[in-house]
Amino acid sequence: MSPDKPFASESKQFHDQGCVFPVPVMGVDEAADHRRRLEEAEAVHGPMHYLTKPYLVFKSAAEIARHPTLLDAVESVLGPNILLWDSAYVVKEAGDPRYVSWHQDLTYWGLDSDGMVTAWVALSPSRPDSGCMRYIPGSHHDGQVVHEDTYAADNILHRGQQIAAALDLSQAVDIVLEPGQASLHHGWVVHASNSNASNDRRIGLTMQYIAPSVRQKFTDQESATLVRGTDRYAHFRPEPECAEDFSEDGVAFQRQVQDLKHAVYDGT
Repeated sequence: MSPDKPFASESKQFHDQGCVFPVPVMGVDEAADHRRRLEEAEAVHGPMHYLTKPYLVFKSAAEIARHPTLLDAVESVLGPNILLWDSAYVVKEAGDPRYVSWHQDLTYWGLDSDGMVTAWVALSPSRPDSGCMRYIPGSHHDGQVVHEDTYAADNILHRGQQIAAALDLSQAVDIVLEPGQASLHHGWVVHASNSNASNDRRIGLTMQYIAPSVRQKFTDQESATLVRGTDRYAHFRPEPECAEDFSEDGVAFQRQVQDLKHAVYDGT
């Protein structure tokens, strides 16, 4: 970790509240450049929304996932050894009615511990009117709660999963981010997001980082990328580094891991 970026207070807030924001990762110009690259790629290759592990095929995503400032913040939570386990762009178009229901990430991911953190990096303003993420502070301390699958048409989640019990939403906090800022949230924190009522796209890149000691319970074929420190466990297959956008080999590998991810989601 860089000596001038200890993120000590952020680490305490993460463990106490289950989320910390805003974490300054990059300047607005750098964020705008990543948005430009994304939208140019979308014009050629189609929508990137929820493409599994885009860092395998798109250098911009790989650069963000390895950003030293972001990894400093993640290290303050996970420690010095960090695997990049998953990632996705989450894009809500202007006026998009889709939403994300109240849920906990780790319920469907098949990991054997909560040694993970999700980073959400904003590439456009993420505010209440654009459907920013919301969370219930301290909810991660309760551990896993019961979910139900709805498969609702406008629910962005793979199974439309939502927490079955009624929630006290008076405690919910909006995670407001400007381009280049990030949030970090715990795998058991209860969170959601509303639809985008603004006139701009709401674009975020999520990254799931895990400690190397974490295992996938349902398969030994999942892969991950070491982005800092060492991995003395080798629980995950190594991944090829993206040297060229949408290379034939990169796309083939990405499709394999995407199919495997969906199999895990559907089987949990």
